[in-house]
Order: sequence, then structure tokens, then C-alpha cells
Amino acid sequence: MADRLWRRIADLIERFVPRPQMPAADTVSLRLARPDDEPFLLAMLFRAAHGDDDTDARPEHLLGMPALARYVVGFGVEGDLGIVAEAPEGPVGAAWVRLLAGNARGYGWVADDTPELAIGVVRGYVGRGVGTRLMSELLARARGRFPALSLSVRRENPARRLYLRLGFVPHAEVVNRVGGLSDTMVLRFA
Repeated sequence: MADRLWRRIADLIERFVPRPQMPAADTVSLRLARPDDEPFLLAMLFRAAHGDDDTDARPEHLLGMPALARYVVGFGVEGDLGIVAEAPEGPVGAAWVRLLAGNARGYGWVADDTPELAIGVVRGYVGRGVGTRLMSELLARARGRFPALSLSVRRENPARRLYLRLGFVPHAEVVNRVGGLSDTMVLRFA
């Protein structure tokens, strides 16, 4: 009896409650990132670094954190490569790599000649294939240009499955900036 009642309620909801309009992923195009994309890259880094978990935080707060700011400040120098996903309403995601070496090493450092990858997708486009498209395009352009790519990802981040599927392998386990566990992962091209 209770099962039938719940099915009836679900049927009524399905019929009369409008579903939120999800953006169409097929309207998204990809292009190379430019230096003037730096503010958007900062916003995507904010998403990637889970900055939006804190309701009072803003992307510009990352500029006061050198360990994170180095992933975007001055983007466009030699060794930088990025892809931006654009929908009709504007940019909706970005994936990029930077060579962070010496004292400027980032969270995903494995070698000075291996750039570190960062990726972020606007909430409404998460789970719609935009991240996979960004990563596939970035990897295709990075192959032959770099010996490998690396990244750092929290263990519980669902994007970790995407990285594994694309060929990244765990390289090291690290305690991240908030005290949890992250994996440094690497994808070797050779």
C-alpha cells in the first residue's frame, strides 16, 4: 500500500512539477585560453580548490594565497596551455597547465619539466561532459609538447574517476591544505 502511494506521489511530481532547465552541453565550444582569461581561470581555480564550500569566500581571496595564486597569476607565459569551454552565455569551464618549478612548485608537482593541471567547471555544467571534453582537448594539445602532466585531487572528489579513465595514475599521497588526503597523479606521454 505504501509503495503504491509513493509511486503515485512520484507520478504526480513528474507530471506537475517542472524540471529545472539544464543547459545543453552540445552548445558548448572549446577554444585556447588567452591571458585575458585570467579572471575566469581564477574563478575556476576557486571551484577546483573547493573555495565555494565557504559561503563568505570569493575567488579574489585566492590571490592572497601564493600556493594557489601561482596557478593563474600571469597566465600566458611560455609553458602555459589552457582550454576554455564557452556556452552562449559565456565561459563555463577551463582546464589549463602551468610549469611550476623550483620554489614555485604547486600541490601536484612531480618534476620541473612536468606542468601541473587545474580544471574547473561552472556548477550548472558539472556532470554534462564539459570536463571530459576540456581534458581530452588539453591532453591532445599537451601530447608531444610535454613529457607528462600532473595534478592533485582530493580522494573523495568524483573527478578522480575521470582522471583515472584518462590514464592518470596515482604518484603520491599527500595531506592537503585542509588536512584531508589528496593524490598527486601523473599522466606520462612517453
